[in-house]
Amino acid sequence: MKVTKLVSTCDIKDCPTIYATDRGTLLLQGETPTDHGLQIPAHETLVEIPMELLQKAIRDHLI
Repeated sequence: MKVTKLVSTCDIKDCPTIYATDRGTLLLQGETPTDHGLQIPAHETLVEIPMELLQKAIRDHLI
């Protein structure tokens, strides 16, 4: 899979980030919340990212 960094909230590797793949999908890097109370299938996960990151990606026409 080819991954391209689209937008981040900082320049170091441990910040929320949105990546595009050559599969036509997005990868989201963020915190894994544990206090959500939802039942998530074992093969899936939740990732929490700041709204600021999505707004920046949309504003910059990246997604």
